[in-house]
Amino acid sequence: MLRKEEKQAITRIGLLSIGWPVGLDRFYDGKNKDGILSIIGWALIFGAILFLSPCHGYDYNNSVKEVSDMSINPLIILPLGFGVYGGILVLKKGFRLLKQFENATD
Repeated sequence: MLRKEEKQAITRIGLLSIGWPVGLDRFYDGKNKDGILSIIGWALIFGAILFLSPCHGYDYNNSVKEVSDMSINPLIILPLGFGVYGGILVLKKGFRLLKQFENATD
């Protein structure tokens, strides 16, 4: 049987791995404000990446323009940077939870 701390760590790891963009791990911890901010933040990051991506629009859909004619918006570095930073924070929290699982005692 698993100890209580081990069960909590496994539950939080599962919530983090499945629901990190919607802040399920934060809602589970009782931090509703942080969960809502997580949803808003990841939605802004993904939306900005989609909006600033060089191949959106109907011009590229019907091969009207060539791929070599695409112009990359330099502002895409901002949401990509925030996304990488958020990904690092998710990995950091995941490793912290794995350590919590490993160090669980009675």
